[in-house]
Amino acid sequence: MTAAQPARVIVVNAGSSSLKVRVLGPADSLDAALDLDPWDGSADSPELADFLADAADAAVVGHRVVHGGSAFARAVRIDDAVIAAITGLTDLAPLHQPRALAGIAAATRALPTVPGVACFDTAFHAGLPPAAASYALPGAWTQRLGLRRYGFHGLSHSYAARRAADLLGRDLASLRVVTCHLGAGASLAAVRAGRSVDTTMGFTPLEGLVMATRSGSVDPGLITWLLQRGGLGLTEVAAGLEQSAGLAGLSGIASGDMRAVLRAADAGDQRGRLALEVYLHRLRREIAAMAAAMNGLDALVFTGGVGEHSPRVRAAAAAGLEFLGVSLDPAQADVTSDADISGTGPVRVLVVTAREDVEIARQARAVLATAP
Repeated sequence: MTAAQPARVIVVNAGSSSLKVRVLGPADSLDAALDLDPWDGSADSPELADFLADAADAAVVGHRVVHGGSAFARAVRIDDAVIAAITGLTDLAPLHQPRALAGIAAATRALPTVPGVACFDTAFHAGLPPAAASYALPGAWTQRLGLRRYGFHGLSHSYAARRAADLLGRDLASLRVVTCHLGAGASLAAVRAGRSVDTTMGFTPLEGLVMATRSGSVDPGLITWLLQRGGLGLTEVAAGLEQSAGLAGLSGIASGDMRAVLRAADAGDQRGRLALEVYLHRLRREIAAMAAAMNGLDALVFTGGVGEHSPRVRAAAAAGLEFLGVSLDPAQADVTSDADISGTGPVRVLVVTAREDVEIARQARAVLATAP
């Protein structure tokens, strides 16, 4: 298999509650799709087995794996040792890692002769400069436990940066790009010359931006105070930060869905307004921080459910970033797919449809092409 003869790829994207399977043709055409939502996390789904069997002519199966820890800095061909290493990282991603392993098991069972490739959400950030990757913690903790900022959504950030360069007709190596993956989970990445040099998520996906139900960054002293003085237990605090915080906690809207928050704010609900203001404040602040990590900004990219489909969030974010040279074209306000929506400022602003499946397929083909 060569770059001139790209492979047909099955992409298995296992989420915490859903499973998306795509079959991409040589030119990344979508040949078939399966969505299991909800998915019970079992490798024994007859529907999944039948779908995979129908795509038996694929050359490789690419699997999204959320956490690669320090062990995986790039996509790798799956074997017993890789499966054992992924299993060993379950404590770092307890909701996602077992489901990725179930997807791998299902594909291996249905297509035993088709190679599998693990593509890691953390790998894009594995080369973060030490200044961006390190926590200022006691050295003994870091050395014993391997503590660092891992970053997440790497497959989405990588694709968004590449696609932005394509849309602009520019060499990615010449660009400083801030990619904004805004969905229920949200993170930013500073991408300089195609490499992640900073990101908002850290050791876990809790760090950084305000999200639908996740808090984003919180003073660690507040957490210890809650445990020591607030009468809350560890399980309650952990669940609250993950499931009841963020837009949900600020607005009182249990889902934390941005659409519902916007409706509440427009209706005059004070909690809805505050939730939106806090979200946008943190978003603008962190975009500026990502630009500072690259000593400037050439392109700002919005992707993910909110990034693609909320012109209001994009406009509000851009309105606070004029000092960086960011502006939007009002005529492009309602764009929801790949487009340049820049105004007159020097920074190009783009909307990019999230396509983790295309990035996984790209990485899977690359691993297949280099296999002995």
